[in-house]
Formats: sequence, structure tokens, C-alpha cells
Amino acid sequence: MALFSNVTAMAQQQPYNPWSLPDSFTIYNFAPEEIRSFLHPHWHNQKAPHPMLYYFFGLLYLVIGTVAIGGNWMVLRILGSFPSLRTPANMLVMNLAVSDFLLMVSLIPECVYNFFTGGPWQFGDLGCQIHAFCGALCGYSQITTLVFISYDRYNVIVKGFNGAPLTFSKAIMFITFGWIWSFGWSVCPLVGWGYYAMDGMLGTCSFDGLTTDMSNKTHILATTICLFVLPIIVIVGCYYFIVKAVFHHEDELRQQAKKMNVTSLRSNSDQQAVSAEIRIAKVAIINVTLWIMAWSPFAVVCMLGTWGDASRITPLVCELPVILAKTSCAYNPIIYALSHPKYRECLKELYPWLCIVTDAKKPSKRGGDDQSTGSTKTEASATTQA
Repeated sequence: MALFSNVTAMAQQQPYNPWSLPDSFTIYNFAPEEIRSFLHPHWHNQKAPHPMLYYFFGLLYLVIGTVAIGGNWMVLRILGSFPSLRTPANMLVMNLAVSDFLLMVSLIPECVYNFFTGGPWQFGDLGCQIHAFCGALCGYSQITTLVFISYDRYNVIVKGFNGAPLTFSKAIMFITFGWIWSFGWSVCPLVGWGYYAMDGMLGTCSFDGLTTDMSNKTHILATTICLFVLPIIVIVGCYYFIVKAVFHHEDELRQQAKKMNVTSLRSNSDQQAVSAEIRIAKVAIINVTLWIMAWSPFAVVCMLGTWGDASRITPLVCELPVILAKTSCAYNPIIYALSHPKYRECLKELYPWLCIVTDAKKPSKRGGDDQSTGSTKTEASATTQA
């Protein structure tokens, strides 16, 4: 009895800290019995994050999902409502918006539900596999579509009239190939090459970035190379030649104008067309840079866990790249609204309550563009990089 009193007195002398958790509070102890069977052994002895973090991540997922779903729905509605915007290049934009929209619709509801109910996964092992598959499928489609959009910009700006124009049939072929390619890679972990697994915070599922058998290691390496490194090389290469061509052409015109003792060799319409092309390239570069920033940490963590030192991967280190990757779906509609006058006009007409400021003429839902073919191609293509 005296010993119990001494222990109680000592405990009462310790300051109460609601943000401090004992080291014995591991993820395995925190996880419900029904998900321990498919919880990766790496997490068994990892200290669990504070419960308040789950509600914070739930709120974060809710904000990202609302912006991405609402923004991409606006993009799809605008491109579907205005025939003047239904160009082959904008079909690629619609496919990018579809990929982003489906990724958010298929992943965000369960993420928000799990984190707002305290964190642990609520939908069993099968639900975890489906959740991860949907994320991989739509994510792969996203990067593949960005590659096609970059190639189209390269074809229009660098090759110009020498390049074969993008037709509707070619755009459909690109889109079909992109989804088949993405499906083939995303189904691999379901048929034995690589694995999908629950992430360290227990509220989401994605690639197994911790198992070190050769099946998973080769799968992570192959997907990183084929669906991250190579696409980045192609995209960066396209925009390198785009910027190089634009600067070279502008320099030639300045030199020729100087010889002729005139300010510029361009008419006003030519100046506007070139300005539109340069703006398109700038927006595309911003988009691709943001995409690389969003997905690079995820790729690094997967490679570190399978080919490097997995002991450095904590629940937060695992979950933060997952959240950052999902933010890529929210960039496109925001860049649309800020960068393209014609898109802003359409947005203003469909959603006047957004109070969009524009300076262009009102668009027509029936088309009726009185611009030349080349100018129309330039203006209609102005939305291809959002």
C-alpha cells in the first residue's frame, strides 16, 4: 500500500503533456485487430503519430479534394459546353482533367473518412488494394497525358508548319494508348509483380515501398524509370527545344529588323500569336515543374524503402509524399483560370459568381470564331497546358 502511494505521488509530480506519447504506443498497438493481418512488419515497432495529426490530415485531404474535384469538373464542363474549344489538343486536356477528377473521386472520400474517424483503414485488405490500384491507374494516366501534351506543344511551336498537325483520330489514339499503358502497369501488383500496401499513417494505401524481395524491388525500379524518369526526360527535352526555338527565332527577327532600321517585322496579329505561344510554353513549364515537385518525394521514398535504408521511413515521412502527390490534381484548374483569357471568358459565362476579371470578347457556345485558321489554332491551343 505504501509502495502504491509512493508511485502515485511520483506520477502526480510529472508534468502532464497531452502532445507526448509513450514510446510503447506503436502503430501495431494503435491498429485495430482487423488490419494487423495486412500491416507491413516495418510498422510494428514504429511509434504511432499523435491522434490529432489524423484530424489535421483529414482536413488537408478535404481541402485538396474539394479544390481538385471542383476545379477539374469546371474544366470538363467548360470544354464540353463551348464547341470552339473542342480541338484535338484540348482532347488531351480533357483527358488530363478526367484523370485528375477520377483520382480524386476514387481516393479522397475514403481518405477523409479514415482520418476523421481516427486514422486506421476501415475498408479491409480488398478495399486497400482497390484504393491503391485506382491511385496508380489515374496517376499513370496523368503523367502519360502530360507527355503527349508536351509533344504536341513541341510539334506546334518547334516544327511549326513542317510538323504533322494533331488530328482528332490521333488524339483518340494517344488517349487510348495512355489508358491501356497505365492499366497494364497498375495491374501488375495485383497479379504478382510488386505489391500494394497500407501506408504508415494507416489511412491510405499505395505502393509497397518497404518490401525488399526482388519482385517488389524490380517493380518499384521499373515503374520509377518508365513512369517517372523517362517521362520527365521527354517533357524537359520538349520544353528545352521549345524555349530554344522561340529565343532563336526572336533573335533572328530582331537582327533582321535592326538591319532594316525598323522596330519590328511583325504585324499586331503576328505579335499576339507569338505572345500566345510563349505564354503557352511558360504555363506548361510551370505545370510540369509543379508536377515534378509533387511526385519526386513519393518516388524517392519508394526507392529509399526498397533499395536503400528503410529505417529512415517513419509514418510521417511515408504519408507526406502521398499527400503532396495528390496536390498535383489541384494545380491544373487554378493555372487555367489565371493564365488563359479565353478560358476565363468561358468560366465567367458559366460561373458568374466567381467574379472573374476578363478583357476579351464574350465567347460563343456555337463557335463562330472569325479568326484565321492559324490564329484559331493558337488561341484554342492556349488551354492545352493547364
